[in-house]
Amino acid sequence: MTTDKTAAGTRAARNTEPSSSERISFTASGRLTAWRGIDLITAAMLAVAFGVVFWGFDTFVYPVVGLASAGFPPLGELALGVWLLPAVVGALVIRRPGAALLTELIAANVEMLLGNQWGVAVLASGALQGLGVEIVFGLLLWRRFGVPVAMAGGVLSAVLEIVVYEWWAYVPGFSWTWRFVYLASGMVSGAVITGIGGWLLVRALARSGALNAFPAGAELREARAGK
Repeated sequence: MTTDKTAAGTRAARNTEPSSSERISFTASGRLTAWRGIDLITAAMLAVAFGVVFWGFDTFVYPVVGLASAGFPPLGELALGVWLLPAVVGALVIRRPGAALLTELIAANVEMLLGNQWGVAVLASGALQGLGVEIVFGLLLWRRFGVPVAMAGGVLSAVLEIVVYEWWAYVPGFSWTWRFVYLASGMVSGAVITGIGGWLLVRALARSGALNAFPAGAELREARAGK
């Protein structure tokens, strides 16, 4: 009897030990309350990658956007969502207060250092863009990370960027009608490019295994296990 109990206890102890895969991942439920080293490193890596993308977009794509929208300039703001992506992606991956702001600000710094037409002003934009996403995720206590939340984050990020900064710095000569079209264009871009696009990007990274140490990776594994 004693031997059986000992063996059973040993088996139970082994069953409660985390596997190697469990040690590098987290369940999708619950709130992560403290930053880890891997969170900081990943946020920085994502931000640097986005900063390089920003530079390429600023240099090669945005001039084409300007030409395409020359007939009705407010529609050029449909491209805004590209610059809001780091905040939403950072929030969806790290899932901690400050993740959106940190990722967006680092990306803005990289963009500035690589060179762009706006110079140091991109830091102000980065702060507003990151703040918009932080507010949305914060209101939900960092417990909801689906497409609607990502879209809401992108939209509020666009609103803050445009109403607080761009209306006065970039398009002060626009009529109020044009300003509201400009705002609506940015909001659509924030919802589609930033919200949906950012969520899909995180999903793709999770499928690749790059996010095994994060809740997004755990969610994907749980979804596959439930099938």
